[in-house]
Amino acid sequence: MAGAGGYAELLGRLAGVRTLGVDLGLERMRLALARLGDPQARFAAVQIAGTNGKGSTAAMTEAVLREAGLRTGLYSSPHLARFTERIRVDGQEANGDRLAALDRLVAATEVPLTYFEVATALAFLAMAEAGVEIAVLETGLGGRLDAVTTCVPCATAITSIGLDHTEYLGDTLAAIAREKAGILKAGVSCFLGRLPREADDEIARVAESAGALLFRYGQDFGPTPFSPALAGAHQKENAALAAQLARAAGRHLGRTIDDRTMERGLAGVRWPGRCERVGDDLLFDAAHNADGARALAAALPALAADRRVVLVVSIVGDKDAAAMFAALAPAAAAIVTTRSDNPRAVAAAELAAIAARFTADVVACDDPVAALAEARGRAGAGGLVVVCRPPTRSVQSTLLSGCRARRRRSCPGSRWPRTSAGSPPAPPSNHRRR
Repeated sequence: MAGAGGYAELLGRLAGVRTLGVDLGLERMRLALARLGDPQARFAAVQIAGTNGKGSTAAMTEAVLREAGLRTGLYSSPHLARFTERIRVDGQEANGDRLAALDRLVAATEVPLTYFEVATALAFLAMAEAGVEIAVLETGLGGRLDAVTTCVPCATAITSIGLDHTEYLGDTLAAIAREKAGILKAGVSCFLGRLPREADDEIARVAESAGALLFRYGQDFGPTPFSPALAGAHQKENAALAAQLARAAGRHLGRTIDDRTMERGLAGVRWPGRCERVGDDLLFDAAHNADGARALAAALPALAADRRVVLVVSIVGDKDAAAMFAALAPAAAAIVTTRSDNPRAVAAAELAAIAARFTADVVACDDPVAALAEARGRAGAGGLVVVCRPPTRSVQSTLLSGCRARRRRSCPGSRWPRTSAGSPPAPPSNHRRR
């Protein structure tokens, strides 16, 4: 556990560099890493990109490789409660005080890095120092200009392609695919999930130019026979990618990944916030865009098992809320809109006006604790409340404790009738921070 001094110092510096926002590019990162002795060159890496599914795929890949006896690193983003969650060695969360000490080295490079670049440099330093043999790295945004792409991969994957972060990656599937395909390297295998045709075609063009090897789900490999611990049909496809990545990394390191290792690794993976059960009547899921909402909606019938489902939904300003509600509404008896602790979150009333186009039973409740209490009341005994795009762990704890204290608090928000067309004005676009 991190002590107050060093870790607090690190968090203070991260808060300062966060104001730089997003500034994609590799030049600063490469310069800083060179001044740090290129720690990313001291271990093999698996790099994973994609609109959705990359975090779950990374977690499963790392779990299998760790089960095989390799010393593993895992780098993921964003974190739920603590910055240290982003960096793990052999499944153990990084020590905050040690990261603070490493950050002094990063600061000493005098390269003006963004929040995500600092985090990535810290991950590389911590993993090199710990003697990691294989690091599983989740790409932050896109791929071509993402800080993680400075790694030295022995295998890569692109899990999915959808319209998300279009202000940075482009507004077509082909443009977004081109950015994500920037992780491809000559002679390195890249495993593709099920992709739209235009995205697949664009990645194939990049692969041919880069000299990368492509292997496609459903064509070159299929589902693994082993069930992952993570719920949802979409996780079976992610598990198939993880199996291919783990075996490719194993071959690179001269370690055979046998079926028993694969089975135990997938069965033992833990990845909070992905169809995560919290008690009998509550489920958290990290769906935050249209594709994620569709995956959650497809998983809900099996997860709910004929129980009455009520959704609690918070959405940030740069997402397609209408597409998300279109996917989620048929899977739920009612929707309670709320506002998470994300500064870019849309007001509950604005979301409710959009949701009312797709379902008759909508209530707006800005306070997340009151929203959860309202949803539990509407779900009734034996029902299931699904919190879509849950807030940070600290707020999740507040939700749970608050609802125990006031199980049936009414929402001060408005109920919205169904409308045939129209939606409220789009909320102001806030700059995405990493």
